[in-house]
Amino acid sequence: MSTNTPAGTAARPLRIAVVGSGPAGVYAADILTKSEAVKSGELTVSIDLFDRYPAPYGLIRYGVAPDHPRIKGIVNALHKVLDRGDIRFFGNVDYGTDLSLEDLRTHYDAVIFATGAIKDADLNIPGIELEGSYGGADFVSWYDGHPDVPREWPLDAKEVAVIGNGNVALDVARMLSKHADDLLVSEIPDNVYRALKDSPVTDVHVFGRRGPAQVKFTPLELRELSHSKDVDIILYAEDFEFDAESDRQIQSNNQTKTMVGTLTNWIAEQPEDLAELTASRRLHLHFLHSPVEVYGDNTGEAGAPGRVAGIKFERTELDGTGNARGTGEFVDYPVQAVYRAIGYFGSSLPEVEFDHSKGVVPNDGGRVLDASGTHVPGIYATGWIKRGPVGLIGHTKGDALETVTYLLEDRDNLPLAAAPAPDAVVDLLESRGVQYTSWEGWLALDAHERSLGEKASAAADGVQRERIKVVPREAMVQISRDGVAAEV
Repeated sequence: MSTNTPAGTAARPLRIAVVGSGPAGVYAADILTKSEAVKSGELTVSIDLFDRYPAPYGLIRYGVAPDHPRIKGIVNALHKVLDRGDIRFFGNVDYGTDLSLEDLRTHYDAVIFATGAIKDADLNIPGIELEGSYGGADFVSWYDGHPDVPREWPLDAKEVAVIGNGNVALDVARMLSKHADDLLVSEIPDNVYRALKDSPVTDVHVFGRRGPAQVKFTPLELRELSHSKDVDIILYAEDFEFDAESDRQIQSNNQTKTMVGTLTNWIAEQPEDLAELTASRRLHLHFLHSPVEVYGDNTGEAGAPGRVAGIKFERTELDGTGNARGTGEFVDYPVQAVYRAIGYFGSSLPEVEFDHSKGVVPNDGGRVLDASGTHVPGIYATGWIKRGPVGLIGHTKGDALETVTYLLEDRDNLPLAAAPAPDAVVDLLESRGVQYTSWEGWLALDAHERSLGEKASAAADGVQRERIKVVPREAMVQISRDGVAAEV
């Protein structure tokens, strides 16, 4: 088709590629299809959604603990969007390897990057690189059956430190302390269940730098801790400090008030003699602790520190503004593993400018910028790769709306694709031997995972498993493609 054929008209639809099929990407695609310009008939759009993983949903599938039932509602919403049939899904397609930016520009009038953030933010303290020190995001990827991580995880520590006071930190701590049999009702992969079943853990410590009023997790995450069977929650009176800013937050923010109320109720109900607690595992919540050093057991070569043996903190105090400052008092905790869960960090994209200090693609409201700060025509970003790994799912939807609004404003000035025919990108992938998966393939994989859960439920006594994740990438691709071939 000629490059001067107007895009978005009756002659041909506006061709848009979205890279990333997590909530950010799916929301952007959905908002485009429901925009006023499309609903009025003024504009037609054709959207292809690409993902490096064989299955859709991004961090909803690979970044959220499997025992979170509320996530099913989000998955169901995303499923409804992709199941309509007006958005094509191409899984197992890696941008930068299988498709270049030039390829996308050749076949699409606009590209939206929605690649999110999957890596752990760095914690630059001595000893963080020791054996037994892990990234929380890496652990999440493992227990969620991420196709690109090893199947094994070293769960040999009895005492564990988790650094961070956000939802990921609580997820990591809960998964480490929860008894594996209580996870069988979730979609936990079999290899993860077996490893957690054999874990010798007795104590998991969660550390936050500021006070109880400054935590970043949500009330729901906090309450879920108390649902774990045979796990005692332990708090410490010396960690409960509130300054003027804390009082203001408690009075003005219902979420903060709820969380502080929950924590203070727990410590009030806690026996003075902790020996009265009888659970086989304990989850300790510490506040006003700033990590200083992870130290080893000196078992490495030539006397070098070998494995994690403990972690040192400086006690902190609130400064009146809700921030914390050091007190000069230090305390050590003997642990054999450390998990840092202080946030995610974005990864750079080939041929796209990247801010390595913030972990985002430089942009102005979603319009991607080049090194000089000029908008690159036809290139956009949304989600965490746009704004950084902050905010909840609701923020992602509003974020996508902003990006899509700017794209639609720019539509008359977009660089027209040279080969916009829908089959052209399919031919390109096939010519390169890319084993891409489709939405129909995902439906086949989804049915297969559910059937595994049904078989496991039938074999077990009283355990109902909804699904069991297929983990190896090759198996996911094979099941997806075979399922489509069988239907044909």
